[in-house]
Amino acid sequence: MKNMEQWSSKIGFILAAGGSAIGLGAIWKFPYIAGVSGGGAFFLIFTLFTLFLGLPLLIAEFVIGRKTQKNAIEAYQELAPKSNWQLIGYLGMITCFILLSFYSVIGGWIIAYIWKAITGQLSGLTQSEYGELFGATISNPYGSVFVQFIFMIFTIFVVAKGVQKGIEKASEIMMPILFILFIALIVRSLTLDGAMEGVTFLFKPDFQQISAETILFALGQSFFALSVGVSVMVTYSSYLSKEESLVGSALSIVGLNLFIIILAGLAIFPAVFSFGLKPDAGPVLLFNVLPNVFNQMPFGIIFFVAFLILFLFAALTSAFSMLEIIVSVISKGDIQKRAKWSWIMGLAIFVFGIPSALSFGVLSEVLVFGKTIFDGADYLVSNVLMPVGALLISIFVPLKIKKSALYEELSLGGGIPLGLFNIWFYLIRYVAPIAILVVCYHVIKG
Repeated sequence: MKNMEQWSSKIGFILAAGGSAIGLGAIWKFPYIAGVSGGGAFFLIFTLFTLFLGLPLLIAEFVIGRKTQKNAIEAYQELAPKSNWQLIGYLGMITCFILLSFYSVIGGWIIAYIWKAITGQLSGLTQSEYGELFGATISNPYGSVFVQFIFMIFTIFVVAKGVQKGIEKASEIMMPILFILFIALIVRSLTLDGAMEGVTFLFKPDFQQISAETILFALGQSFFALSVGVSVMVTYSSYLSKEESLVGSALSIVGLNLFIIILAGLAIFPAVFSFGLKPDAGPVLLFNVLPNVFNQMPFGIIFFVAFLILFLFAALTSAFSMLEIIVSVISKGDIQKRAKWSWIMGLAIFVFGIPSALSFGVLSEVLVFGKTIFDGADYLVSNVLMPVGALLISIFVPLKIKKSALYEELSLGGGIPLGLFNIWFYLIRYVAPIAILVVCYHVIKG
């Protein structure tokens, strides 16, 4: 059954897909992983993975979705009937279900900190007091679950309204505001004394910090940051008109993503180094270290509230795409069923995510493979499920879609030079699967 909805414009699609790609991957996860993985060295490896693996995979997902114009299960069924390849779509749904379950926990933290900042609870504290406040916030069982619930309710509300009236409209409002806030924060960050030390940390590679785990994190981050490997982009591109260029859209989204990551680094690291703090604080960087940074600036609380709002917008645009892939499959493109299934699956994800919300408090001693429930879910998604999904897609596309059919699909909406098409085909057929297997092998071996 053909999807009954489409994006109203190319810019709407790019903003929605770009919002899905940017999300917490660029603003929350990249800064702290880069902070503990050598800064510029991690950024360089991540950029290479994004351009030579992430971009080809993004285009591959676009081809699957736009060619069939069906959801993430039916798309694989149409291209490979009477086979088990549709399991890639199911894997993507499961991955997004787990991902959104702990992702919503972070979204809840953001909401909690916006409230704390507005009510003055973040003003005038010492570095240790900021750490204690964050610990108290995430270990509070009722508070953590409540703000996670608020985040999920907003996500469900937007997705239930549909592709154009919900996801696209929200993205068209949020994304421009996100850019404006980023520019304001960067200008303030770069004008601080000692800011250039943070810029150097971001762009000057320190290869001594690189390990097999760092490379796996960079690979996982490149997939996480572009939302590839989970068939989200299969779903989003299924709503795209045949008149639009898939390659042009993919390049726009990758460029937007790398640009946002650079902006995030320029907003965070110069400020951190300016006040003599460490960038290797890990996942708590944005909730523990940055409040102290902004507190030491003139009008710092205003800038921090702006940063948190930016952070929330980015989180929501990604959350929309995770819920959308699940709803699109279950509702089968029927607009009449969208709202019902958005609420049912959204609330199910919320309930499933409660243990992650409690894993810093009452369930902190419950470990899965030596990790808390939250950290275990994050590791499973970023370093196992996403790479496996990306590997399967890289095998599926050249194996189950004729080369001539791939070229024909990518030629729509403006075309693609044959030479560039051959490079993409070589990357997706040989380089992507081999690179993913090699990285994963060395990590398992090491």
